[in-house]
Amino acid sequence: MGGVERKLPNRNTQLCVVMQSSHDEEDEGPTRAKRGKPEVVQNGLLRPVKLSRGDLYKPPTADELNQLKEAESLFHCSLLKMQMEELLKEVSLSERRKQLIDSFVQSVTEQLQTVPQTSDMELSDLSWLSGGVKVPFVLVPKAAKGKFHMAPPISVTIIGSYPLGTCTKPGISVDLAVTIPADILHPKDALNQRYPRKRAIYLAGLAQHLAASPAIGAMRYSCLHGNRLRPILLLSPPGKDSSSFTLRLHACPPPGFFKPSRFHPQRNNIRTDWYTGLGSSHEPPTPHYNSSVLGDMLPRAHLQFLTAVSSQCAAFAEGVALLKVWLRQRELDQGVGCFSGFLGSMLLAYLLSCHRVSNTMTAYQLLRNSLHFLAFNDLTENGITLAKGPDSTPSLAEFHTAFQVVFVDPSGHLNMCADMTACTYKQVQHEASLSLQFWDDPTVDGFHALLMTPKPMIRTSDHVFQLCELVKLQGCCKKLNLLSELMDHSGNYVLTALPFILSLLQRGLGQRVRLLTHSLTPDPEWPVESDAPKHNAQPPLSFGLLLNPEQAASVLERGPPADSPKAEEFRQLWGSRSELRRFQDGDITEAVVWEGETTCQKRLVPRQLITHLLQLHADIPESCVRYIGGMLDDVIKVGREVCSTGEEESLKVVQSYDDLSRKLWTLEGLPLSITSVQGAHPALRYTQVFPPVPLKLDYSFFDREKLSRSLVPHEVKPCPVYITPVQVICHMEGSGKWPHDRVAIRHIKAAFHISLGELLTQHHHYTLLMLINDTHTDICSCHNWDGFVFRIQVAYHREPQVLRESVSPEGLLIVRDNAEAQALEMATMQRPLLTSTLHGLQQLHPCFGAVCRLAKRWLGAQLFSDDITEDTADLLVASLFLQPAPFTPPGSPQVGFLRFLHLLSSFDWRNNPLVVNLNSQLTAADYTEIKNDFIASRESLPVMFMATPNDKKVSIWTKQAPTVQMLQRVVMVAAESLKILEPLLMDTNQIQDIRVVMRPPLDPYDVLIHLSPKQVPLLSQAVDPPHATFSRGILAGRVANTGGALPVIDFNPVTHYLAELRDAFGDLALFFYDPYGGTVIAVLWKPKAFTPLPFKTSQMVARRVEVSGEEAHTVPNVEAILEDFRVMGQGLVKSVEPRTEKWVV
Repeated sequence: MGGVERKLPNRNTQLCVVMQSSHDEEDEGPTRAKRGKPEVVQNGLLRPVKLSRGDLYKPPTADELNQLKEAESLFHCSLLKMQMEELLKEVSLSERRKQLIDSFVQSVTEQLQTVPQTSDMELSDLSWLSGGVKVPFVLVPKAAKGKFHMAPPISVTIIGSYPLGTCTKPGISVDLAVTIPADILHPKDALNQRYPRKRAIYLAGLAQHLAASPAIGAMRYSCLHGNRLRPILLLSPPGKDSSSFTLRLHACPPPGFFKPSRFHPQRNNIRTDWYTGLGSSHEPPTPHYNSSVLGDMLPRAHLQFLTAVSSQCAAFAEGVALLKVWLRQRELDQGVGCFSGFLGSMLLAYLLSCHRVSNTMTAYQLLRNSLHFLAFNDLTENGITLAKGPDSTPSLAEFHTAFQVVFVDPSGHLNMCADMTACTYKQVQHEASLSLQFWDDPTVDGFHALLMTPKPMIRTSDHVFQLCELVKLQGCCKKLNLLSELMDHSGNYVLTALPFILSLLQRGLGQRVRLLTHSLTPDPEWPVESDAPKHNAQPPLSFGLLLNPEQAASVLERGPPADSPKAEEFRQLWGSRSELRRFQDGDITEAVVWEGETTCQKRLVPRQLITHLLQLHADIPESCVRYIGGMLDDVIKVGREVCSTGEEESLKVVQSYDDLSRKLWTLEGLPLSITSVQGAHPALRYTQVFPPVPLKLDYSFFDREKLSRSLVPHEVKPCPVYITPVQVICHMEGSGKWPHDRVAIRHIKAAFHISLGELLTQHHHYTLLMLINDTHTDICSCHNWDGFVFRIQVAYHREPQVLRESVSPEGLLIVRDNAEAQALEMATMQRPLLTSTLHGLQQLHPCFGAVCRLAKRWLGAQLFSDDITEDTADLLVASLFLQPAPFTPPGSPQVGFLRFLHLLSSFDWRNNPLVVNLNSQLTAADYTEIKNDFIASRESLPVMFMATPNDKKVSIWTKQAPTVQMLQRVVMVAAESLKILEPLLMDTNQIQDIRVVMRPPLDPYDVLIHLSPKQVPLLSQAVDPPHATFSRGILAGRVANTGGALPVIDFNPVTHYLAELRDAFGDLALFFYDPYGGTVIAVLWKPKAFTPLPFKTSQMVARRVEVSGEEAHTVPNVEAILEDFRVMGQGLVKSVEPRTEKWVV
């Protein structure tokens, strides 16, 4: 193996680890190298040590060899191993933090030992509580038997993750078990909430005692995982360390005080007559109440069990830490019914105890095996237990009858997943399965996808809806007759109704969704001086739908045949919406038909279905359901009569293009045959923000120029409607008759354009509209009433090569790349290929086009269209569908747009290429090659580098733009937009318009050129279109043949004005504009342009002379330039507004 350089195994890797925690860890001091010499200190600074040749090239130790072998066999590369190690360092607690915790725990323990003793009083008598301290419990019903007195706790012990070594950042919580004296409790306190009430009152007594201590900072109440029967007291240290960690006080009964058998899931401990005041012959079981009390009895036993297991496995704590990070990123580790870190620890302990994992495995292997177990084991059907022997403990079958998810603790009595719904566990399963899919994929950055990418519901689920007025769930419980379940949950009607609502929605949605998830109600927190919050005092319940794109938008819900036994069940589910229908195959079945004509309406069919089911079966009115699925559709809507987001219009363009393509293929009479017809317009890949629509012209609006038979815009009328030409590239076959001169080739192409126009006019009744030199032919397909304008451009495959060739004065042939050849190659080869590829992607993912339109509408609105071009934006969106990890491909425009913003704002453009694997053509070796080439040539490559199968090294789509400064601006605005938009969508109290993210901040710009709305032809596409509209020379109704008169094609005065501004003042300023109906051109001066230059008569354009001493310099004449802005845009420019005085004279 030879000598291995000494520093390799021990080098410190600099990783950019993005965590949610604040980077507030204290410096632990320099770490000594394992076999290095002491650092040399000079002038208080550490200096590198010079090692001898023998030290530098010593053979690696056995330990180092094992590390290298492990990295090679277990990871894609050693980088992933180092990333894992750095992450573990990032989330682990520092020694200083541990010392702070130990000191505070010691102080609190001493304070608790001095709790004063009080005399016995009635349980309902709370007069002894003073200082405004309240009991953290909803005392309903108020009546409760029993006596209570205050006394110091028997013992105070640390439990939970901290002593186990699995406590991680952020949100450090340390648990302290305070044992209630046995004489305060009674063996029958398990009945009728007596024990939970005494527990809550004891916590209030502790709060009252601790409130006077200066060693205690803030105090507040909370509930353990949202369980109102298990309130806890939260303590923070005083001073500057108040936010560094939280101490959680749990009041617990003495060990063995209650018999565990009393809390069998089939037993009742809440009497109906006590809870309702009505007698009952049958007492229903109260499994959730029973598990709440059991949970207080077993924390010490659980800690002993986990300590014993972890002592046998060196990587146990690190494995749990990684699993907790994985759960946190998916928002599964907190709230009611969560998959907590405690459950993660118990899961690893189960895998170790049944030998599914080995004690010698690394943290990486423990995490992988844990996810594998979760992905392939359904605890809703086949629960697991840590109990060794049967004893007299309940069976798994008995647990399954009482709970949706079953994972029994080592005692055999407690189901640790008692509060978890089946939907939550299915979500855990889904996430685990998804993680395993991309774990071994070398083309995916597994570390970031697995552990570093947050997955909030709004960015994960295709559609989200919320139940806003939770108090309505009381009526739901009554409608569904859930009194027994309400008693079991101690009056918490939200948690009582939730499983039944989920079951109802699962039945109704059926195959439309792949996954139904719900938010986990966060743990409530409130001051000790306040009463416990009511059950409806919590955020709205949110539900996430992961749609099945093939069936989600179907307007037909076809049921069983009319004579089937299941027909009655179907009618009961759908109520009055169910009706008998006869289908084309002759079947007569029950069916439900939902409203929806256009694609955007059909996407919201699940909304109709959900609101109908909740109203019918749960008495939840539609006004209480806030559906977040199509809130962003308004900004890309087309037409006013029927709501559409452009899918139908794009389809019409594609159909008309297909018709033209077939006719071009069959044309006869051309000197050369056509070898290919390719579309090169965004509308042909369904990504045009506002697709072309057929128009009927109002001839009276125009002047008619008789010589060319053209319709000319009237000088005093508004600018006519913008007519979009759809670009079509027509490749002619190669032949020896093609000339080798660039001018001659253009003449030949011009002849072909004339011939194509004449043949299409003669044989297929197209209208020849325009011929511009040798570049293209415009034709209008008015013969079949679709009225689209196609711009046909003839291409010759060797023309780019001819443009690269030139002859030197010596007669030598020189081949040199140039901008003209590149532009022609992109227009005639690259863009048509991209269009056909993305057209195929649209067929696989129906919402791809809508996501592109939203993304490009945002880019345009924020004035970035010239920096992130249409092709670049489409490729960015394509990457979200082709490599969605850690998500699934977007199933709605909304979620796709949010991920687009996240991609823009979070991708490391400086250090990584964005690989868009179109048609899955790239292999793992290609990815490695692209990455290596990128690293080797980074400084010469575009700042935003995008690689595709046909463009691995150059990034042709981003070669010209954006610049470094503009990319930084795009990243910043995308991050801010995401920061605003996600809360706006999820927060029911937000009253801001969703279009706020489409309104650009204009403060950074130096000059604003306000345009006359009358002369902006695309004004109707603006984010905030004006109420006043202008006639643009079009009529309602079907498209009529123009009779040979030429409408104004591709005429937008704003575009021409912008081109003139950039040509005249491009060296002095940058110009920004929203191409979709913007009425403002924003101008940003280039600072370097205002550097004084030596006086030269040839450089006096837009400059003035300044004389200082004997030297004359020239600087830009800002006043004259602003006047030029007005003059050049006369009739179009309404006003020019200087925003800064920095450059104004």
